[in-house]
Amino acid sequence: MSSLIAEAKATAVLEACRRKGILLATAESCTGGLIAASLTDIGGSSDVVDRGFVTYSNEAKHEMIGVPLQLIAAHGAVSEEVALAMAAGALAHSHAGLAVSATGIAGPGGGTATKPVGLVWFGMALKGKEPIAARSVFEDHGRASIRSAAVNFALDMVLKALSSS
Repeated sequence: MSSLIAEAKATAVLEACRRKGILLATAESCTGGLIAASLTDIGGSSDVVDRGFVTYSNEAKHEMIGVPLQLIAAHGAVSEEVALAMAAGALAHSHAGLAVSATGIAGPGGGTATKPVGLVWFGMALKGKEPIAARSVFEDHGRASIRSAAVNFALDMVLKALSSS
């Protein structure tokens, strides 16, 4: 994804949040804060971006946003259940009205037959609504490519939710 497209998409997210009067939080594992960075790269984003949680380790997911360790043990950090818990936890531990999460395998190693490199689970929690999850397996063109694709997917997910809420 080109940086111009990423910037346009992030700008659209910020504008949509402003129109709805919604603060945004992120909970990121494989993206390491890149979703929040894509938003905060744009001047004036502080009126929309409440906070970002980089919860790379299982302990961070648990300690920072309350993801139960038992949930991680049962399903793995890269799972629908953990993505949902991350989004709900970011919402609960912030002033945001919307939270998006990403947990996945960016590579180059770490993939398995059931959880290949490029697999990313996303969660989104909107205050007053049931959290939703989405799964994508991105082409493995390297770690940076997977992470960039995940940021793009997360921003699209937020835009879609805000346009339908």
